[in-house]
Amino acid sequence: MRVLVTGARGFIAKNLIQHLEEMEGVDVLAFTRADQTSDLEKLLDAVDWVFHLAGVNRPQDPKEFESGNKELTEHLCNALKRTNKKIPIVYSSSIQAEKENEYGLSKLAAEEALLEFNRETGTPIYIYRLPNVFGKWCRPSYNSVVATFCYNISHGIPIQINDPTAPMRLVYVDDVVEEFIGLFEQDYESHGLYKEVAPEYQITVGDLADLIGRFKNSRESLISERVGSGLVRAIYSTYVSYLSPEDFAYPVQQYGDPRGVFVEMLKTQDSGQFSFFTAHPGVTRGGHYHHSKTEKFLVIKGTACFRFRHVVSGEYHELHTSGETPQVVETVPGWTHDVTNTGDEELICMLWANEIFDRERPDTYTCALVDEKDVTEEVL
Repeated sequence: MRVLVTGARGFIAKNLIQHLEEMEGVDVLAFTRADQTSDLEKLLDAVDWVFHLAGVNRPQDPKEFESGNKELTEHLCNALKRTNKKIPIVYSSSIQAEKENEYGLSKLAAEEALLEFNRETGTPIYIYRLPNVFGKWCRPSYNSVVATFCYNISHGIPIQINDPTAPMRLVYVDDVVEEFIGLFEQDYESHGLYKEVAPEYQITVGDLADLIGRFKNSRESLISERVGSGLVRAIYSTYVSYLSPEDFAYPVQQYGDPRGVFVEMLKTQDSGQFSFFTAHPGVTRGGHYHHSKTEKFLVIKGTACFRFRHVVSGEYHELHTSGETPQVVETVPGWTHDVTNTGDEELICMLWANEIFDRERPDTYTCALVDEKDVTEEVL
């Protein structure tokens, strides 16, 4: 299958083309501002689908709205007529087509040209009135508040907010691309003409700025936002895409003593924190219990002995683990515990705790362990 993408150097187009090129059996042809409209007929004669993403939204001369949106679309339709092929056309319009401004009127005129072409020829047409689209590779300080805020905040540049309560309608570029590519598998009769991208998100300008600011501050606090789903996930992915390569890494605090080092990596708002520690050969760490806190340990390198004793019954348990055979060891409230490096090399152990450490309420009580042999001798 061959696919033509107009406006191939644009933000949405670059994301779409990247996904198309990852698909087997799909060849992509590009039409850009450097090409002539007369080239369209030749390109169209060789393709099976058209994603018409070319357009003008920030011209130097308002007359470019007419030429870049309405007239270019008419040229596309006329060129396609001469091929005598019913090649599906996907058009990226705008919610501005519902408004009385020069840009919106030009997008509406382009839509009408496509609808008329559909009535004359039966060519499949898919029109998307997109709200604000955001994601990686969008040009900052142009026509995307999300891109501008992400770029400026990540680079320490001030942002300007005129009305923090102003609402925004947003769709994420990966969702746009997924919707577009999904058309390949749909039946036109039931899914043609006007369509929408889902999910659509809403956020105020002020809340957007606050959220991106928290992304930046998380490198100091180590507390992550809930970046695993929905709008926050999409904006976070967009934010980090604007980081300069020299900012791909950042330092975290390391705490060291004669036993080894301890480093906190990441803290979550409601699902605990992640860290790691080291222990020199023969060193024991821990020797405490918790009432509510739980932890998970994973030895990455070396060998270790974990010991546990119930603080009331005295029941004792120990287990051995190593980095060669990954095994998660979980601590249980009411059991004092420690870990000893039983090998000849440094022990490196990953640690997750179900809550962020609070120095005012640490829920950590010193209680040294003795091994089973010592307990037996004491009883005798």
